Amino acid sequence: MPLEEYRSGTTFPGVIGRTADQSEPAWPEPRRAKEGTPNVLFIVLDDTGFGQLGCYGSPINTPNMDSLAEGGLVYNNMHTTALCSPTRTCILTGRNHHSNNMACITEGSTGYPGYNGYIPFENGFLSEMLLEHGYNTYAVGKWHLTPADQISAAGPYDRWPLGRGFERFYGFLGGETNQYYPELVYDNHPAIPPGTPEEGYTLNEDLTDKAIQFIADAKQVAPNKPFFMYFCTGAMHAPHHVPKEWADKYKGKFDDGWEAYREKTFARQKELGIVPKDAEISRHDPDVSPWDECSPEEKKLYARMMEVFAGFLEHTDYHIGRLLQFLKDIGEFDNTLIMVISDNGASSEGGPTGSVNENLFFNNVPESLEENLAALDKLGSPETYNHYAWGWTWAGDTPFRRWKRETYRGGISDPFIVHWPRGVMSRGEVRTQYAHAIDMVPTVLNCLGIEPPELIKGVTQAPIEGFSFADSFDNAGAPSKHHTQYFEMMGHRSIYHEGWRAVCPWPGPSFAEAGMSFGEPIPAGKLTELDAKGWELYHVEKDWTENENVAEENRAKLIEMIATWYVEAGKYNVLPIDGRGVLRLADERPQIAVDRTRYTYYPGTQGVPSNAAVRVLNRPHSITADVEIPPGGAEGVLFAHGGIEGGYSFYVKGGKLHWVHNYVARTLYHVDSVENVPEGRHKLRFEFEVTGEPDVAKGKGAPGRAQLYIDRKLVGQVEVPVTNPLALGLTTGITCGSAPGAPVTPDYKPPFEFTGKIYSVTVDVTGKLIEDKEAEIRMVMARQ
Repeated sequence: MPLEEYRSGTTFPGVIGRTADQSEPAWPEPRRAKEGTPNVLFIVLDDTGFGQLGCYGSPINTPNMDSLAEGGLVYNNMHTTALCSPTRTCILTGRNHHSNNMACITEGSTGYPGYNGYIPFENGFLSEMLLEHGYNTYAVGKWHLTPADQISAAGPYDRWPLGRGFERFYGFLGGETNQYYPELVYDNHPAIPPGTPEEGYTLNEDLTDKAIQFIADAKQVAPNKPFFMYFCTGAMHAPHHVPKEWADKYKGKFDDGWEAYREKTFARQKELGIVPKDAEISRHDPDVSPWDECSPEEKKLYARMMEVFAGFLEHTDYHIGRLLQFLKDIGEFDNTLIMVISDNGASSEGGPTGSVNENLFFNNVPESLEENLAALDKLGSPETYNHYAWGWTWAGDTPFRRWKRETYRGGISDPFIVHWPRGVMSRGEVRTQYAHAIDMVPTVLNCLGIEPPELIKGVTQAPIEGFSFADSFDNAGAPSKHHTQYFEMMGHRSIYHEGWRAVCPWPGPSFAEAGMSFGEPIPAGKLTELDAKGWELYHVEKDWTENENVAEENRAKLIEMIATWYVEAGKYNVLPIDGRGVLRLADERPQIAVDRTRYTYYPGTQGVPSNAAVRVLNRPHSITADVEIPPGGAEGVLFAHGGIEGGYSFYVKGGKLHWVHNYVARTLYHVDSVENVPEGRHKLRFEFEVTGEPDVAKGKGAPGRAQLYIDRKLVGQVEVPVTNPLALGLTTGITCGSAPGAPVTPDYKPPFEFTGKIYSVTVDVTGKLIEDKEAEIRMVMARQ
């Protein structure tokens, strides 16, 4: 066909249809938000109590969050669930935590509706909703919303951030991480931190860098496209890690103790209007030693613990300020709806005396003042995994009673700030409307003029259970829409209804009043007994801090409130109640793979998270590495699990084969071979023979005999009197061929990659161990 005929639009022979000059292109319509649509930024702090931000009366410097309060609104009646994962589901879905099947953290899930840890797809995330309205969506920092057994490379990935409506993710999937050696995930794959603590690396800085990068990446291409960012620092959760110069800013600031902190903070809260003028501070907690009764050594230790926490919080605020400044620099700050919230009250996981290793708490191991004092100068450094004492937990929740994991107001009443200059005219004011974390999603949708979707990815959506509080933005007198709210956390229960609160504390109002010591097993039948006799009643409209239990004189009201709790419990899948606390961590849960007794691992692969890894605690097991040793020898990690807070490592160093068990950073049990590892291909094997019963309640895992073999020849053994009973490393799972996280032992520096060749490493938990009596006799003789 001549070119002129083609250009003229003449129909091709044999082609039916309109000519080119008669047709019009019909491109798919780009999904664009309306011009001027605001960005949305959720800043979620971890374990930050009502009295720990400067704008809530604290002496800790938080100038950037204070500036949001000064330019926005401070709410004094916001509530959470008393624990992280459950609250975060509320923040992102607008539904209650049991509706989200997240009654506890993912690692504490049980096989009941409301408790299994699988957030239903019927409960859409805000990210999924806004994605359909032209938003970019980013999650940065702590996630902790995927079933614990599904965060490995085997997936499935549909409950990872990118499976729940977030386009980009950078952070950690578990409940906490080492601030110097974090286990990072970038989108759907693992990432190595871009620095070391020796180079000044901290997770706060890294997360902020990525948050800025994600926004900048898109804004340079589509400057008018709004974003939703879910920014969760991981602070102020343990470990309280911060460079020394930040902690040193607070030297001497807390020497007068926790009572003084409470009194000064409470006075400041009244000045700021954060608490009612007629409010009374809550009682002295029976589980907290009076500061005047602490020894000089204890005061020195506890004061430094709080200095480290304060430095950590200021460090966190500084990096949040970097993100805010970036939004100002690109002209997006005024049109960004910012909500700042903590996921629960101040954390009590440091126990009565604080801890240099939070893993002690998760293994029921009591603290030692002597050990804590010995580590005084290391608090906040990569050498510790520290957490402050209960006195500072109690002070951090000023003016309320109790703390995280309990449903008194200290556990569930949290700081909450709203800042949106283009959408909120009021500045620097306090709002008193009753609200809960489930109210954030409907409020955002209300502000954006978006109706909750009926379908997401073809799945019919369940109703939103929260209420918008947007009316309160420019109307301090707007009535609360949220009139009733139940609470349940690991057996601790309460209910709010129109100015009243009923509380059924578990295992009692305090451990002291329950006649128990911290970590002691709770007697059978205690839950039933408390349900019958232990409910308390507070008229919080008048008694803001739950000081006066008026149950006796208001019996009818108490019965009404208890009945209301049970109605709500039935509505939201709260029953059956499980009050076992950390003992839930030991429950067997379904795994992605079928159950087996032999596990094979390979070098150069992703680390395997603890909840998807082989369980070796309290059972006989063997670890066999099939290796090739080059001429001149090799060294490095063959197989490891855990970090500085606890774990084990099987490695080669100095020509010898080694195994070490880090018992909650308290004791290192180590054995090395009496012979060098020879060149060539060999089977290097470790065996653990259980020789006694564990005592989990007292923090003691099964004792045993640790043995090393080279090609079935016994080359080393040691008796191990105690092992971790419940948890190895809190953040680092299994690695093969290297150990990139905080090291299990100071005998090597990470990543200590193996310089020979590893074909595979097999872990056998059948209990079948090598028996070589003659070799054992030779070993005994060699040691003498």
